[in-house]
Parts: sequence; structure tokens; C-alpha cells
Amino acid sequence: MWEILKQAGVDPAPDWASTTWADFLRSQADALLACDFIETITLNGQRPYILAVIEPATRRVRVLGTTAHPSPSWVAQAIRNLVMDLDDAGRRARFLIRDRDGKFPALMDEILAGAGIKTVLTGTRMPRMNSIMKRWVQLCRRELLDRCLVWNEHHLRHALREYEHLYNHHRAHQALDQAAPLRTVPDPITDPEQIIDLNIRRQDRLGGVLREYSHAA
Repeated sequence: MWEILKQAGVDPAPDWASTTWADFLRSQADALLACDFIETITLNGQRPYILAVIEPATRRVRVLGTTAHPSPSWVAQAIRNLVMDLDDAGRRARFLIRDRDGKFPALMDEILAGAGIKTVLTGTRMPRMNSIMKRWVQLCRRELLDRCLVWNEHHLRHALREYEHLYNHHRAHQALDQAAPLRTVPDPITDPEQIIDLNIRRQDRLGGVLREYSHAA
């Protein structure tokens, strides 16, 4: 092999054609999606599963649904709805990162492949390969699920809709220079009088579990 490379004028460096996982994420950020399941428990004893997808480049989150029985047909329909939503939004994704959870059926990968999206599996016991999605799961638990008494699955869906709206439209992200996924950074206040007398309004969601702050018009 070394002789062949030498005759072709190619230096047989050990990593001359390798691509690291970090390089892949940076180069394909605009074309990436990542998904995961979250398990929680309600006050009536149910153990619903939440399926969510995030766009690593924009940090936008889509909660695809909740169910106590994540059957292959349910997951497949949730992915079909995602594909239609992406198409309506003009979003073109090429890869979807997920772990090797048995709740993800083979039909899911077929549906994604039909939409031009390749499934990329993370390594076994390597959650950092899906770190952005895992970080959102931790935020959802810390900011919502661990602070809210969820009565049943219907109440859980309502709470998740409220949190999804807050996360996408109001929650500032350091990775986005304090913008939100669906909101740009507001114009800075330069008038000294406005800086001295700031009029901030608070809007409570879910009885104050979630709070939004904004400048009064």
C-alpha cells in the first residue's frame, strides 16, 4: 500500500482523509436535525413519552407529540408530520441524528430517506454525539417537567405547547447571541431616559411556572 501511494505522489499520512464528528457537525449544521424521546410521569400514574426534534443551527424545537404507547405506527406518523412541516416551512434537511433506542422503527428511517434525509446513529452510550438535543431535554426537565405537576397526558400536551412557544420565541440563547430561534435580537435602547425608566412587563404561563419579559410598548 505504501509503495502504491508513493508512486501516486500521495503522502500516506494517517489522517489525510479523516473527518471528525465535530467537523461533520460544523460543516453540516444548517442541514442537521436531531431527535430524542423523553419519558415522564403524570399524577394519574401514566408514563407518557415525548418525541421532540431540534434544529442544531437555529435551536428551533418541534414537539412532535406525546403517547403512553410509542408504537412503530405512532412514531412513523409523527415523522410524516415532521416531513410535511419541514416542507411547508421550506426547510431542507439532509441528516437526522438519533440514538439506537428501540422505539425508533425501521419505517421511520424509510420515511426520512424518501424525503432525502439520511439517519445518522450515535455511538453506543455516547450521548455527547447528540449533545444539543440532550441539552434541550435537560432544559425541558429542569424548567418545566420538574417544576410542574402534570395531571394527565392532555395537560402534558398543553404544558409542552406553552414551553415550545417560550423556547422558540422568547428564551434567549447564548449560541445565537441572545436571540431566540424564531426571534431576532431586539434593538438596543440608546435613549438615556428610557434606560433610567425601563417599563418591563411580565406575562405568566402555566400559572407562573413559565414567565416572559418584554418592554412595554
